[in-house]
Parts: sequence; C-alpha cells; structure tokens
Amino acid sequence: MRLTLLFTTLSFLGCSQNEITKLKTLKKPNTKLSTYIQQNQNNSLVSQSLGSVSNGSLKNGKLVPFHGENYSYFDKTSYLSGRAFLNSKVLSTILDGYKKLATTQPNRNFKIMECAHKHGGKLWPHRTHQNGLSVDFMVPKTKNKKPYYGLDTLGVNHYWLTFNNQGQYNKDTSITIDFESIAKHLLILKKQAKKHKLKIQKVIIKVELKDELFEGEYGKKLKESGIYIVKSLSPTINALHDDHYHVDFKEM
Repeated sequence: MRLTLLFTTLSFLGCSQNEITKLKTLKKPNTKLSTYIQQNQNNSLVSQSLGSVSNGSLKNGKLVPFHGENYSYFDKTSYLSGRAFLNSKVLSTILDGYKKLATTQPNRNFKIMECAHKHGGKLWPHRTHQNGLSVDFMVPKTKNKKPYYGLDTLGVNHYWLTFNNQGQYNKDTSITIDFESIAKHLLILKKQAKKHKLKIQKVIIKVELKDELFEGEYGKKLKESGIYIVKSLSPTINALHDDHYHVDFKEM
C-alpha cells in the first residue's frame, strides 16, 4: 500500500514538474523580439516619404506593432530584418482600420505583410515599398465558408502560395480567398486614409481575381468607390499577387 502511494506521489510530482516546465517555457519572453521592439520604439516625429514608392526613401519611419487585438505581422524573421516600417500616416490609417474591422468583422484575425525599411530604399525583391507608403496585406481565407488560418503561419513562404482564378488554393480548393473581407477592408482603408490626409493611389491584386472581388455586396461598393485597382500587370508580377494584395498610398 505504501509502495503504491509512493509511486502515485512521485508520478504526480513528475507530472506537476512537467507542467511547471511547460508553463515556464510558454511564459518565457521572446527576448530577441522584445529587445528589437524596444530599440525601435516609435517617437512623435512625423514621417517624411521622399521620392516615389519605386525610387524613394523614408525619414522617421515607424515600426508596425508585431501584433494587436485582431492583427499581427506575418513573419518574425522579416520583422527582425527591418522590413516592417511605414510612414506614420500610413501606420495610423492601418491601425485605425483594424479598430474598425474589430467591430465590423469581430473574431476575425488579419495579417500585415512586408512594408519598408526604416529609412526606405530598395526592399528586395519588391519593386516598390521604398518610401513607407506601400504595404502588403495577406488575403483572408475561408474553408467551408468559415474563417481559415491554416496557411497564415507560413511566414515569407506565404508569398509563394498559388490560387486559381476563382480564388481557390491550388492544393486544396476547399480553401478560398475571402473576397468580401478584402473589399470591406479596402473601403475602410479609404475612409481612414482621408482622416490622415492620405488617399489610396492604387491596389495591386492578380487581375483575374477582380471579377470575384467585385461580385459580392461589398465588392460592388468597392467597384463604385473610385479606388483604382490595377487593370493589367506583367505576367510575373500578376502571378505573384494572388496570395496578397498590395496597397500604395499617396499624401494629399
């Protein structure tokens, strides 16, 4: 009896110790990430976007928060490599947009993709993203008509995902792009941009996806909104814009 009790006690203590170790591991902060964020704390200085999105630079660039209530940056390596900076007005526009989405699309999470270097300039392999006025957004997805996040953790490899012209993931057609969510987001960005004396200069998305994008209720509103969505792209650039949509802002 005593022997059984001893084994039971030891087993319990062993399990408890394992659980404590797991909790400590979970609570252990990502010191590299937190140090980087601390070293790049945003100040109150207004950003200056010089030149153009394809040949420019950025002064007083602001670091995008790694995560918020309903959004997060898509890749830690990209983030720590200094590729998540924006013009202060663009950052405010995007964050205000996510606040609005928290009420219009509650319990939905979104991903910000690559932005710009702290001082702008070339951001390989992008042709733009040079002056803090460009940002990529990961396409939101559904599976069986429910929000789906199974592909959102691929990091930079998400850029290499392929979707057919109906917005279905090529390796699993039950996973589709949520076009209505994109349309809602772009309409919100337009309103928020105006508050910060910006406008959406253009949106880049695979041109064959535009019919699907404009099909729904909010898609129809988007089509009539005056937001310019590219009509043609080179084959290479077109093929690379099915997993995300690119937005260029312009200061008014």
